[in-house]
Amino acid sequence: MSEKASFMVFSGTNSRYLAEKICTSLQCELGNMNIMHFADGEFAVSYEESIRGRDVFLVQSTFPNSDNLMELLLMVDAAKRASAKSIVAVIPYFGWARQDRKDKPRVSIGAKLVADLLSVAGIDRLITMDLHADQIQGFFDVPVDHLYASAVFIPYIQSLNLENLVIATPDVGGSKRASTYSKYLGVPLVLCNKSRVKANEVASMQIIGDVKDKNVILVDDMVDTAGTITKAADIMKKAGAISVRAIATHCVMSGPASERVQNSDLEEIVFTDSIPYTNRCAKVKQLTIADLFAETVRRVMSNESISSQYII
Repeated sequence: MSEKASFMVFSGTNSRYLAEKICTSLQCELGNMNIMHFADGEFAVSYEESIRGRDVFLVQSTFPNSDNLMELLLMVDAAKRASAKSIVAVIPYFGWARQDRKDKPRVSIGAKLVADLLSVAGIDRLITMDLHADQIQGFFDVPVDHLYASAVFIPYIQSLNLENLVIATPDVGGSKRASTYSKYLGVPLVLCNKSRVKANEVASMQIIGDVKDKNVILVDDMVDTAGTITKAADIMKKAGAISVRAIATHCVMSGPASERVQNSDLEEIVFTDSIPYTNRCAKVKQLTIADLFAETVRRVMSNESISSQYII
């Protein structure tokens, strides 16, 4: 059996757009799978072609609602029962990742639970991108290939040819990520320190560093309600920044996010297409990660290094 024929790629419902791009890059057909929906809201998964003895790659981001996760679990279970040789979960956006520790008493650790569910379902490997916390890799007992969106963001930043560039982070928690960008690009790093009243609501923010007469790029792993990143942009503009842009891997953009971005001082906000963006906002741009994931699939199949494709 040839290498090309030895693996198959299948997709969940809401990540099909990305799986099709990955298959185009790999020059292979997207596998034929059927998801049957029942009147009460349940659904079942069936593969419409033989996968016996094949290496199966299942593409599905697990953003809410939880049907996306449940769909992936059923895909894994069906593949295992259909005698697939190996099952690789390709999860560009690993949902529930913000629940990675007990930050107060008597709370769940959702990321660990999702890892356990996938392991019990029967995955042999996980390919994901920009986990909210790197240590989530340790929640799994199978190999985790952790990719970084910097592979598409760094070339984009360089293509802008911005003078007096500074990299900024909208909160101290993302300082490590922003620091790798600033070191690679050889530009200064600026921090924002925020305090929250409650989840998704920022109370106050201070800038640590100089942004006057600078072109600022804010770096984050995801944007949810966009409260933090738009507030950071507005404060930096008031502090004398020439322009403020933002890059973030995962386009969660829930609730009032699109309106906040549109009404903010952000020039643009650039995401990957790990999550589909269905709203309309002139300032939102998405770069595809399909080629990066396709190359990773190819390297997994040929037992080549994954990390050698990292830029930073």
